[in-house]
Amino acid sequence: MSESAVASEVGYDELATLKLVALDGGRAEPVKVSCSGLADRLDVSNQTASRRLQRLEEGDYIDREVVSDGQWITITEAGESALRREYADYRRIFETPSMVVLEGEVTGGMGEGRHYISLPGYMEQFTERLGYEPFPGTLNVRLSDDAIRARAGMSALDAVPIDGWEDDERTFGPATCYAAVVEADDETYDPVHIIVPERTHHDESQLEIIAPDKLRDELGLEDGDTVTVRVEEVETE
Repeated sequence: MSESAVASEVGYDELATLKLVALDGGRAEPVKVSCSGLADRLDVSNQTASRRLQRLEEGDYIDREVVSDGQWITITEAGESALRREYADYRRIFETPSMVVLEGEVTGGMGEGRHYISLPGYMEQFTERLGYEPFPGTLNVRLSDDAIRARAGMSALDAVPIDGWEDDERTFGPATCYAAVVEADDETYDPVHIIVPERTHHDESQLEIIAPDKLRDELGLEDGDTVTVRVEEVETE
C-alpha cells in the first residue's frame, strides 16, 4: 500500500482511537489493549476497533504485538507527532497564546529590506513605536514545516502597527511588527521585531526580522544556521 493511501485512511476515527491508547499510557510504554474493551469505549463493533488499529499500524502510528489475550501497543514517534498536532489545534481554539516559538534557518535576502527600512516614513515610526532605530537591513529566516503551522498563532498576539504613507512619487503600504527574541547557539538577542508588510513577495515560510544591530554580526550567523524566534505578547496603547 502506498504512503498516500495509508495517510488517507488514518483520519479522525483513527486519531480518536490513538488518543485512548495514549490516555492508557501508550506514549510511555507498551499497554495491553483488547479489541472488545476498545470497541466499548469507542461505541463501535469489535471489527471496526480492530480495523482502526490496523490502519494506525500501517500508518506507523503504533507498534503492535498480538498475544493470546489481546495485544501490546506502543505509540510511535509518528503517532505522538499526530497527537501533538491535534493538541496544538485545540490550544489555538481554547487558549490565547502569550508566546509563539518559531524555528528556522538563516537565508540570504534580496536586499529590499535595507531600502525600505531606511525610508524616512518608516524609520520615524520605528524609532517612535519600537523604541529604537533599526539597522538598515533584515535577518531573513526560512521556517521549518512545524514553524509554518505555528506561525498562524501570531495573529492572536498584539503587535505594533506601522502606518502606510506616501511621498511625491508613490504610496508605501502599512506593516505589522511583532516583538520577539532571537536565540542561536545559547546566545540571545533582544529586542527584535518580525516585520510583516501588508504587501510582500514572501510567503508564510519566510520571516523578516529587524533589530537595532546587524543580527548576523551580533550572533555570528551565516546562511543555513538554525535560529529560534520567540514571538511575545506586547501591550498596545
